[in-house]
Amino acid sequence: MVIIAPDSFKGTMTAIEVCEVIKKEFLSLDSSLDIRCLPIADGGEGTVDALLFNGGEKVAVTVKDPYFNDIESFFGILPDGTAVIEMAAASGLPLVGENKNPMLTTTYGTGQLIKAALDRGCKNILIGIGGSATNDGGIGCSAALGVKFFDTDSNEVTLNGAGLSAVRKIDLSGIDKRLSEAKIKVLCDVTSPLYGAEGAAYVFAPQKGADEPTVKFLDDGLRNLAEVTKNTIGTDNSSLKGAGAAGGLGFALVSFLGGELVKGAPAVLKAMGFDSLVRDADLVITGEGCFDEQSLLGKAPSCVAEMSGDTTVIAVAGRCKTELPKKSSIKKVYVTDKDGKDFDEIKKTCFEDLRKTAEMMAKDYFENKF
Repeated sequence: MVIIAPDSFKGTMTAIEVCEVIKKEFLSLDSSLDIRCLPIADGGEGTVDALLFNGGEKVAVTVKDPYFNDIESFFGILPDGTAVIEMAAASGLPLVGENKNPMLTTTYGTGQLIKAALDRGCKNILIGIGGSATNDGGIGCSAALGVKFFDTDSNEVTLNGAGLSAVRKIDLSGIDKRLSEAKIKVLCDVTSPLYGAEGAAYVFAPQKGADEPTVKFLDDGLRNLAEVTKNTIGTDNSSLKGAGAAGGLGFALVSFLGGELVKGAPAVLKAMGFDSLVRDADLVITGEGCFDEQSLLGKAPSCVAEMSGDTTVIAVAGRCKTELPKKSSIKKVYVTDKDGKDFDEIKKTCFEDLRKTAEMMAKDYFENKF
């Protein structure tokens, strides 16, 4: 059996598309070959589709977008009943277009997706929090599930970045009781704390539309939220690696909803049954757009290799910017862009370049060259 488990080639091909191209070339040499495709996602756009690739249900639901407008969104339910949510489907940057403003955007719709999953009886929930348009500390998401945030006059604060600095009291009494029986795993590869120079506002808010004064205001608001939260729950989660992910949503999911921050690729692989499938595999193919030192230190390819045990692992990449260590569990990296093309040209030729590379990989496999 051959397992194909790549991440997406960012900006050119989805993980699913990469799988299909490679699968076709291997089957062209032996149509009886048992091939399993396990496209990997990092918690951003495409996570639900990747996890549903080998079965499950995609559920449509109406939620609030980052500006509180109704939109049609979705989540997935795997065959074992696990819900898969990508916050980008409700609170993502692509939903706001050029109208970026982290002072006004909210994660409320993400909370509605979690509630919809609970309504369907899901007790295990995977939520990817990449690609957010928000910096509300997760108060919007939490409010959709019954948490209330009050100012000094006991009025509920606005559920966006602007409301963070006004929070003086947090009421958890109305939180959805079903959360106590649910296990929420938060797919998060970002290591930023909630606030400070490496925190949510300073690192990520500028790309969401914040200027320098706004960044400081948001950071101060996140500091305030952390202090009031500590006084409410008796624990300070603001320094957790990943607390600052998605504008502080990571912090809220842990502090209010009982979530656990986990590395994206390993959680996705386990949810797809990779650890049991790989026991019967002869070859595992992984990869991503740019293979570099980080690819060997926790990104998708290294996670695939680590979980593959003694099974042979090879990788395919658009470009390779590092050499494999002598003791690497990845035996070889095949590169699709051999000519150093610019990105516009790569987008035009990426599928054909991958096809040719996959053809070479398949020939090497059948000739036992690994």
